[in-house]
Amino acid sequence: MQAALQNQPTRYSAGAKAFHWVLALALVTLFGVGLYMTGLPFSPQRLKLYNWHKWAGVTILALSVLRLLWRFTHRPPPLPEKVRATMPGWQQFAHHAVHFLMYALFFAVPLIGWAYSSASGFQIVLFGALPLPDFVAADPELAKAIKPWHAYSAYALAALVVLHVAAVVKHQFIDRDGLLGRMLPGRA
Repeated sequence: MQAALQNQPTRYSAGAKAFHWVLALALVTLFGVGLYMTGLPFSPQRLKLYNWHKWAGVTILALSVLRLLWRFTHRPPPLPEKVRATMPGWQQFAHHAVHFLMYALFFAVPLIGWAYSSASGFQIVLFGALPLPDFVAADPELAKAIKPWHAYSAYALAALVVLHVAAVVKHQFIDRDGLLGRMLPGRA
């Protein structure tokens, strides 16, 4: 058993790191744009940002599919033994639960946004050139019901990202266990 653990990689693959950091940057940017654009008065600028937001959401959805496929075909490294030995059970559970919920929301947030856009009667035209099929039929009542769920799910994802970053900070500066190094670009 010990030999098997020693032969496993201790860092994430280059592909996993690329997906992680690209999606992290995209999600933070998209959340910020979402907050900003909803406060704008009706204007060409607001319409432009809404379209950009939709394009970015669909792109994040596609990248999330690819990231999930990557994860299924490239197992992540296990937590280092010294981390597992000192991490209480509730923290190990939280570690797995936060990752699972973030993955679920990587899909839920853009799909709910797509459904809201479709129900509102606004087809998504990716990059202004590729019309995407409506996710649901246009229905103002359905749009009204869906709209808050896009915001709720986006805020939930943002809260999980903050929790994830807080855990990273704890591991880096309090525990000093080197866990962050597993996801940083570059060599060990």
